[in-house]
Amino acid sequence: MQVRGLAIGVPLGMLRRAVIAVVVLFIAIQFVPYGHDRSNPPVTQDAPWPSAEARRIAKGACYDCHSNETKWQWYDKAAPASWLVQRDIENGRDKLNFSEWNSGDNEDDLVEAVEDGSMPPRPYRLLHPGARLSAKEKAALIKALAELEAFHGHNQDRDD
Repeated sequence: MQVRGLAIGVPLGMLRRAVIAVVVLFIAIQFVPYGHDRSNPPVTQDAPWPSAEARRIAKGACYDCHSNETKWQWYDKAAPASWLVQRDIENGRDKLNFSEWNSGDNEDDLVEAVEDGSMPPRPYRLLHPGARLSAKEKAALIKALAELEAFHGHNQDRDD
């Protein structure tokens, strides 16, 4: 008589080997050296937020990926989640970094990204309650970002 597991017709021995293989793989991928650097570079110049409220909203909704002030979470320490988080932070800082506002490398479609709901991204909002903006907070953030874009563009025109 052969015992089958979980009512799916898979022999228990095969199921046990599969579980062991998954556990070994999970442990092995922890040694991949990507996603382990959870340091934050120094802030060279914070964005000139027009109000304390706007800065507070941006810190909750944007700063983990778009600044050098990332608040690392417990799940950021285990692969493969650490790989995804590291990639998102690297990409986010490359596109827009509120902590390096003086670099001049920030994109100009900030308002559009918040208006169309692509920022903050849905997976981030699911894990970070501070990124779930009310209509009032979203409007305040959009207004502040528009002011930052205008300020940034004005300063770039002066530099040219």
